[in-house]
Amino acid sequence: MVYAILSVDEKNQVLTTYIWYRQHWTDEFLRWDPARFDNLTQISLPAESIWVPDILINEFVDVGKSPHVPYVYVGHHGEVQNLKPIQVMTACSLDIYNFPFDVQNCSLTFTSWLHHIRDMNLSLWRQPELVKFDRSVFMNQGEWELLYVLSHFQEFSVKSSDSYAEMKFYVVIRRRPLFYTVNLLLPSIFLMVMDIVGFYLPPNSGERVSFKITLLLGYSVFLIIVSDTLPATAVGTPLIGIYFVVCMALLVISLTETILIVCLVHKQDLQPHVPGWVKRLLLERAAVLLCIRDRKNLSPSRTCSSDTSRPVESNDSTAKPNRYGCEEPQECEAAGGVGPCPPWAEGSSAVHGMLREVTAIRRFLERREEFRDVAREWLQVGYVLDVLLFRAYLAAVLAYSVTLGTLWSVWRDA
Repeated sequence: MVYAILSVDEKNQVLTTYIWYRQHWTDEFLRWDPARFDNLTQISLPAESIWVPDILINEFVDVGKSPHVPYVYVGHHGEVQNLKPIQVMTACSLDIYNFPFDVQNCSLTFTSWLHHIRDMNLSLWRQPELVKFDRSVFMNQGEWELLYVLSHFQEFSVKSSDSYAEMKFYVVIRRRPLFYTVNLLLPSIFLMVMDIVGFYLPPNSGERVSFKITLLLGYSVFLIIVSDTLPATAVGTPLIGIYFVVCMALLVISLTETILIVCLVHKQDLQPHVPGWVKRLLLERAAVLLCIRDRKNLSPSRTCSSDTSRPVESNDSTAKPNRYGCEEPQECEAAGGVGPCPPWAEGSSAVHGMLREVTAIRRFLERREEFRDVAREWLQVGYVLDVLLFRAYLAAVLAYSVTLGTLWSVWRDA
């Protein structure tokens, strides 16, 4: 009977169990008449003083720390009972791909190392059905849960020699995943949720980049901390390790997308106008496809800049020649005027200087309004592209999460 699962070493593929070993056999040389010996029917003898079958476990890899029981019980009909606890360290092919929802099946093969089946045969002391679900002495408070123990008897031969008898027990155990779910899966899920929430920061804000970088650094520190918790084998990598790598890759993709959007909306002064095909593809078709409600705000409006020239032009029209047919005082004198120009004509040069300043200001405002239109167009493109990439990223994360959840649920219930 299995008493406890002491340890499971995934790296060395070793299972350490503690079992209650019960061995019964009949020795015809150890019989007596109880009537001749004061009705004594059972005695205990040192195991070294009698013959003991050489039953070994084929999967033994190391001698465990088993308590030494030096005596066996002997009945008057020759029945010998060898009852002792054994710490068994056996080799087991451990499949950790489903960690922490894995189920392991390890075998314990009892056989005689020297005697053939015609010399010594093996059989179960109890029915296989009783052995299968016997958890009466199992310590069920550890990491591993005993599901059942299967038993199978078979004969085998080596190089066509005499047959040997062996009794094989399959110990099926399942890991309790609560500890790993709380300490490994939930923190990773929380960090991924925060990464998704970070997309709701404004795309023209530099805080999103610092937020994503902080998440990436935090996830890197988290992987360093949990690296000792994950089982390490040379055969394969558990699925949870692939899950962590994919999550790290998703965080890197998210940071790359954020950097792209921030660069797109923060360097408008050095960029030309948005190409027409980009407007048609993103501002029209993609906006409709993404169900962006404020599509009216995505259409660039530049009518306000064209109206700024009208008042200035009207001011220019006021600069008309005076009644002497000249605009400058020097022109009045050169026109052969006998008398000097009127006094008010002396300030016309100052008026023309003001008009030139107003014209320069008008051109500056038109240029600035043009830059603003370019910035507004690229900001709209960045907004639509950000929504598109965010939804694609969210779809990838959801598909990956549903796939992993389905696999782990199937393995958990298997």
